[in-house]
Amino acid sequence: MLETNLSEARLRWSRNPQQLNHWADIAVFAKSVDWSLRYQEIFKTNEVDFARLQLKTATERLQALDKGQAPWTDVPGPTVGGYVSRIDGSVQPFGLVIPQGWRPNSGRQWRLDFWFHGRGETLSELAFIADRMRNVGEFAPPDAFVLHLYGRYCNGSRFAGETDFWEAFKEVQRRYPIDENRLIVRGFSLGGASAWHFAVHHATRWAAAAPGAGFSETAEFLRVFQQEQLRPAVWEQKLWRLHDATANAVNVSMVPLIAYSGEEDRQIQAADAMRSALRAEGIELTHLIGPRTGHKYEAGAKAELNRRLDALAAAGRTRVPREVRMVTHSLRYPQMAWVTVDALTEHWEPGRVIAQLPDGDRLLRVESDGVEALTLEFGPGDAPFPVHQPVRVAFAGTDNTVILESTRPGTDRSWKASFHRKNGVWRTGPDLTAGLRKRHGLQGPIDDAFMDSFMMVLPTGTPLNTAAGNWVTSESARAIEHWRRHYRGDARQKSDKDVSEADIRDHNLVLWGDPSSNQLLAKLAPSLPIRWEKDRIVVGGQSFATDTHVPILVFPNPLNPTRYIVLNSGFTFRDYDYLNNARQTPKLPDWAIIDLRQQPNARTPGRISAAGFFDERWELR
Repeated sequence: MLETNLSEARLRWSRNPQQLNHWADIAVFAKSVDWSLRYQEIFKTNEVDFARLQLKTATERLQALDKGQAPWTDVPGPTVGGYVSRIDGSVQPFGLVIPQGWRPNSGRQWRLDFWFHGRGETLSELAFIADRMRNVGEFAPPDAFVLHLYGRYCNGSRFAGETDFWEAFKEVQRRYPIDENRLIVRGFSLGGASAWHFAVHHATRWAAAAPGAGFSETAEFLRVFQQEQLRPAVWEQKLWRLHDATANAVNVSMVPLIAYSGEEDRQIQAADAMRSALRAEGIELTHLIGPRTGHKYEAGAKAELNRRLDALAAAGRTRVPREVRMVTHSLRYPQMAWVTVDALTEHWEPGRVIAQLPDGDRLLRVESDGVEALTLEFGPGDAPFPVHQPVRVAFAGTDNTVILESTRPGTDRSWKASFHRKNGVWRTGPDLTAGLRKRHGLQGPIDDAFMDSFMMVLPTGTPLNTAAGNWVTSESARAIEHWRRHYRGDARQKSDKDVSEADIRDHNLVLWGDPSSNQLLAKLAPSLPIRWEKDRIVVGGQSFATDTHVPILVFPNPLNPTRYIVLNSGFTFRDYDYLNNARQTPKLPDWAIIDLRQQPNARTPGRISAAGFFDERWELR
């Protein structure tokens, strides 16, 4: 009945943006109860009462919104909201603590703290929402909003979990006057790992970061906590650099950061690993340690952490740092303050930049390594240059320094200029070389395609052979089911015959099957870097029999190069990796050939016969 009423209400509110914007605030309760019953996710006896209360709350909100009211958005204390995710169209919940001093239309801007929760094997929407309805959480500064991320369950805010952060943040910004210069990220345990991730990859967005425990990298953490001797493939080890905070440690120079650990907590290892990585960069970690304390906050250290974070929030972030020091291994994370890396020499190898504002010589100085193109940009009011002179940029090389003259700042004190290297020499302007290239948000690996809107495209034709056809049927069903379990949404699905121009425009397309069974794949196959013949699959100089092998791949869609296509894969970590979040890293690179003679298991979809990365032009190496 509630679902029916919600559907009818959504139609009624479709012409009223304010009401429709709050539809998800009700729909998250309906989904919470529906999924807990449909998928047998009631894990404790008191969760039956949670379900009753959430249905009651949803009904009350529905009735209030019919009157044009949304009181849950203005009452101080803990509340629950929702939004519709662009990834899969699912409704996703978030918790929010509204400060006691909040008054609508007060004209002031507010500090916002983000809180990342710890691991919970049974943290369904039902359990998350129940806690967020009544509990202000570990930290509730009296003069700040606190956004509690569900993060699409327990994934350390990686992939769709990271997208959840930005979508929930955008929804809170839409509703409340948030001060973008007073944002703080913090979390504990698994949430501490999330805080490390956001601290190093988006450092200049925050006034401060405060990771507690958690893990800061993969290999050493698993050796310590799982006594696991890892034997990663070359590509898997490279892909650890996508998330490992230790590999991106220099970025901590761009954000005030305070780590916390209990003295007797084994997860102090995360801070110890970061201390070593930071010392290699000439940086000393600020690390508060709770004496004689295990895996929790100690009262005295907690009070000191709050005192320091309050001081940092009051000061606010530095909007225009005089020096930017950064490293990135992927164009998924290209930006730090006023520097954006536009092209790397080679993905998964470090691309480093040091950029300094002019001093006495009036030269903006840039040093780089592993970077082929970049953009320097200052928004209105931020450009610290005279408006009557061109900006001069000095690119330091190993043998000499190239001084390039760029445009003047605008009269609004904004300035933007792009530069690229050609034949080892820096030049003014973007690289206009035609053809495909890896770029922001379109650089792989396979898992990257599931950070944005995607659609599973299922085959309706006859496969080239029975074994491959059976594998595709099984693995596509598994990908859809495990997306629901692990990322808490229903994957969009269409048959190959029904994909529209709008679908090609709006979604990354996950194509299952082969050119014989999937007519859209047949259309695209001639434009892909693999050659698919009746009896063999050819990749570079290698060939594989079609009756025993299936290709997996991510590549720009030839029909819409601003979107991906993926062949025959969901996200690439599997059941075994669910047991520890540090294992939830990409397990395959840009392409792979799967040998079907080894059955899929908890680690792989079959034996990996070959795999690798495309180069920066999306060509086979």
